Amino acid sequence: MATAMAPRPLKLRCFRQVQHTRYRPALVSCGGGTLRDLKHRFRVSCSGGEKWESGEVLVERGATGGVPAIDELEKVEVEEGGRWWLKGLPQRYKLIGATSLAFVVCNMDKVNLSVAIIPMSHQFGWNSSTAGLVQSSFFWGYALSQLPGGWLAKLFGGRKVLEVGVLTWSLATAIVPMAAGFMPGLVLSRVMVGIGEGVSPSAATDLIARSIPLEERSRAVAIVFGGLSVGSVLGLLLAPTIIQNFGWESVFYVFGLVGIIWCLIFELVKEGQSLDNIEELFNINGNVSSKESLDTTLTEIGSSLKEVPWKAFFKSKAVWAMIYAHFCGSWGHYTCLSWLPTFFSEELNLNLTEAAWVSILPSLGSIIITSIAAPFADNLISNGVETTKVRKICQTIAFLSPATFMALSSLDLGLPPWEIVAFLTSGLALSSFALSGLYCMHQDISREYASILLGITNTVGAIPGILGVALTGYLLDSTHSWSLSLFAPSIFFYLTGTVVWLLFASSEPQTFTD
Repeated sequence: MATAMAPRPLKLRCFRQVQHTRYRPALVSCGGGTLRDLKHRFRVSCSGGEKWESGEVLVERGATGGVPAIDELEKVEVEEGGRWWLKGLPQRYKLIGATSLAFVVCNMDKVNLSVAIIPMSHQFGWNSSTAGLVQSSFFWGYALSQLPGGWLAKLFGGRKVLEVGVLTWSLATAIVPMAAGFMPGLVLSRVMVGIGEGVSPSAATDLIARSIPLEERSRAVAIVFGGLSVGSVLGLLLAPTIIQNFGWESVFYVFGLVGIIWCLIFELVKEGQSLDNIEELFNINGNVSSKESLDTTLTEIGSSLKEVPWKAFFKSKAVWAMIYAHFCGSWGHYTCLSWLPTFFSEELNLNLTEAAWVSILPSLGSIIITSIAAPFADNLISNGVETTKVRKICQTIAFLSPATFMALSSLDLGLPPWEIVAFLTSGLALSSFALSGLYCMHQDISREYASILLGITNTVGAIPGILGVALTGYLLDSTHSWSLSLFAPSIFFYLTGTVVWLLFASSEPQTFTD
C-alpha cells in the first residue's frame, strides 16, 4: 500500500493597507501555523493560541497539492496592535463599531431638519407643501448616490467610501443655515447631505460582506444599521434643546462638527486588510504575485464597471423581491421619520420639545427590538434553520407589525393620545426586524456584489423619500387628514410588500456570472 505524500506547505504573502491605495507586503508568522476552518472563515492558528506578528504563514496545501480553492480560503487578516483601548479586540469588531458610530451621526444629520423645520417654517412662512419639498430634497441626493456608492465600495473598499461620505454630509450639514434664506441653495445643501449619506449603506455592506461570517452577520448588520436608531434618538433629544437655547441654525453647526470629529477619530482605527481574491496572490504555479500596488487607472475603472453583471441582477426574482421590499419599507420609514414630529405637534397638541421627545420612542423601541431580533435570527441559522426561512420570518414581522398598528391608529376609535403614541411606537419598533431580514439578504446571495445590490435596492428605496415625503405634505394640505396622507399609503405598501417577499425572496447564494 503506497504511502500518501504529505502536502507541501505553501508560503502565503498578505498585504496590509498603507497610505490610501498603495500597498506593501506584510508577512504574518505563527511558527508553522496553519489555516483552519471557522465556519466559512479562516484564521491563522498557532500552538498556544492565536498570535499575530511579522513573519511568514505556512498554509497547508490541499490533498491534491494545489493552491487552496477560492471558496475555501476566503480571507486572511493582518491584525495589528492598535491604541491601548483597542488592544485585544478583533479587527472586524473595531471596524463594525466605528461604522455603527458613523450611522449614529448619519441619522442625527437626517432628523435634525425634521425638528428644525417647525421654527424654519414659521420664520420663512412655509406651508406644508413647501416644508415637504425641503425635507424631500435630501432624498434626491440619497437616491442619486446609491448605485455609484455600491460600485465605488466594490472598487475602492467600503472604508474609504465611508470616510468620504461622512465628510461630505457633515460639511453640507454645516452650510444649511447659510443657505436657508435662498431656496435653491437650501435644496442643494440638503441634496449634498443626501449624496454623502447615500454612499454609506453600500460602504457598510461591503465591509460586512467581506469581514463577517454568515453566523455573525445578523448581529453585525444590526449593530451597524442599528446606529441609525441611536442617531434618531440622540438627534431628536438634542435638537430641541439646542434650537431653543441657541436658535435653529446652531443644530446644523453642532451636528456637522460631530461628523468631522468622527472622520478624525476613524483614522485611528487601523484596518486589517482582508484577502478576498486568492487569484491575485498566486500565479498558476502557486507563487506569490509580485504586484505591490493597486493604483487604479481610468481604464481599470471603466473595465470594472463593465464587468458588473447588471442583466443577471435583474433576471433574479430574489433581487426584484428585495427591490420592492426596500421600496415598501422605506415608504413607511421615511414618511414617519419626516412627519411624526409635526403629527405629534399638531394632532396631539404637543410643543416642540414634547413632540421631539415623543418622536424618539419608536427609535428607542427599535434599539430594543434589534437587540432581540439579531440574536434570534443568528441562533436559528446556527441551529440549522434554512436561511431563506429566517429572512422571510423576520421581514414579515417587520412589515405586518407597523401595518397593523398604523391601521389601529388611523381608525376613529376615540383613542387617547398616549395610546396612539404606544401603537405607533410598537409598530415602528418591530419594523426593525428588517435588519435581520431584507438587510442581510444582499450579503447572503452574493458577498462579491453585496454593496452593488444594496445600491440598487436602496436607489429604489430612496424614491419614497422623494415622492412619499412630498406627497404626504400635499395630501395633508388637500385632505387635512393624517389617516389618508400618512398612514393609508404606508399600510398599502407594507401589505403588498409582505406578499411579494413571501413569494419570491431567497437567500440562496447566486454567482450572477459564469
